[in-house]
Amino acid sequence: MLKRLRAAANPVPVLVLTARDATSDRIAGLDAGADDYLVKPFDVAELKARLRALLRRSFNRPEPVLEYRGILLDPVNQQVSYQGAPVNLPRKEFVLLHELLAQPGRVLTRDRLQQALYGWDEEVESNALEVHIHHLRRKFFPELIRTVRGVGYLVDKC
Repeated sequence: MLKRLRAAANPVPVLVLTARDATSDRIAGLDAGADDYLVKPFDVAELKARLRALLRRSFNRPEPVLEYRGILLDPVNQQVSYQGAPVNLPRKEFVLLHELLAQPGRVLTRDRLQQALYGWDEEVESNALEVHIHHLRRKFFPELIRTVRGVGYLVDKC
């Protein structure tokens, strides 16, 4: 689960709480993407201190501005520009563009992109994702997003 979370460029801080205390388990957890590792039994005061430290580190680590072929996407300020001009994107198009630009060269499945765009209780038309993709291509350039038939979508690596 941690590897998938980190592969999706999700910066959420992760503290592993486990009874597995072997050094190899700790190394595997940290290498998989955990930010910290705490073995049971533990003192509640230590847990609180580790959580405070995780939160401090996560707030001091702003998400980088993504740049791709003239597109600048600033996730912190929720702003996009193309060839120096600001581009106003609806929220769903911004999220979709961010997901794709954060992982250039990687095919993102329809399911993965729909999960990023829609909540569990949200009604979604069957072609809603394609409509958002079409709008992004029109606002930027047609080759921005490549369709991988039967799999999903990607932006090519620069």
